[in-house]
Amino acid sequence: MEVGKILSADLLDIIFDGRNKNYGAYNLRKTYPRRLMEALLITTALCVVTIGIPQLLSLKSAKKNEQMYVKDVSLEDLKQEDKKPEPPPPPPPKQEPPKVEITKFTPPKIVKDEEVREEDEVKEVAKMEDTKIGTINQEGVKDEGLIAAPVESKGTGVVTAPKPEEDYDKIYTIVEIPAEFPGGVTAWTKYLERNLNRDLPVQNGAPYGKYVVTLSFLVDKTGVISDVRAENDPGYGTKEEAIRVIKKGPNWKPAVQNGRNVNYRHIQNIIFVVAESND
Repeated sequence: MEVGKILSADLLDIIFDGRNKNYGAYNLRKTYPRRLMEALLITTALCVVTIGIPQLLSLKSAKKNEQMYVKDVSLEDLKQEDKKPEPPPPPPPKQEPPKVEITKFTPPKIVKDEEVREEDEVKEVAKMEDTKIGTINQEGVKDEGLIAAPVESKGTGVVTAPKPEEDYDKIYTIVEIPAEFPGGVTAWTKYLERNLNRDLPVQNGAPYGKYVVTLSFLVDKTGVISDVRAENDPGYGTKEEAIRVIKKGPNWKPAVQNGRNVNYRHIQNIIFVVAESND
């Protein structure tokens, strides 16, 4: 390339000076800005179409829903007002009972005529038939049964003795909630498995079978165990072992009567089972 053309020549022409410009690399570099601009325009158009179409569809759907919602509104319902409850009618005015005519009764007393006062004058019996007899004179309506006579209560004729108060210090045998081993039946079974010598009857020569020891013991208001007794003795050391297990155990949950902890005699069975030997 000539020296005078270098300053005004394009960089791409300088690079490909003396080379075959029909070669693909020259055309690619020469048209690169135009192709880049076309790619940007196409990409922008695709983005606008991709984002714009869902937005237009959503707006159209919203307008459609809005129009349907407006058509369903009833203007009469909107204008309706909540009816206020009517106030209760005023109570009827209290009417005082009419005054009944009362004639003062004056005990007979012998005095001079000039000493008798008009209000102390003894009325004739005939004039007192339709009036109430009292200690004063009062004008009013005639007594025609306006005031009812008091009703005499005859009662039932049965005398009821007062109920004695509950003695919560006694020993109960029947209660609302019996005493219970702490933790319930599951905990009681585990306690027996850990502490009861179940092989004791076998060691003492007991034949196969079931040996039930019935125990009774006192559970006080705090759950403390005392007075352990065996109501029967199947033998082979079972009674003594059952008593030992009860005395060794923890405090029980006390019995409850009328919401109060009470002293309670509890009945508990302990069972020993001797299995039949396969020998």
